[in-house]
Amino acid sequence: MHQAEVAAAQAYIRLLAATRAALASPEDAPLYMPVLSSPMEEADEALRLAGLAGNEDRFFALVREMQPSVSGSGR
Repeated sequence: MHQAEVAAAQAYIRLLAATRAALASPEDAPLYMPVLSSPMEEADEALRLAGLAGNEDRFFALVREMQPSVSGSGR
């Protein structure tokens, strides 16, 4: 795994955590949604720099390598 790929996977994992936190309380979600714009931009840029934009299969394989619980199989 290249450093750019690691950075992209880490950015996605951070975005996922921020999204889960924002949506944990549905009634408060509209207040927190604007906070997600920065992690989304970070993840988009990291994907682009790693050459993974449009290559979801490779990207999600990398994410599962780094954090298997993200795939949902650990639920």
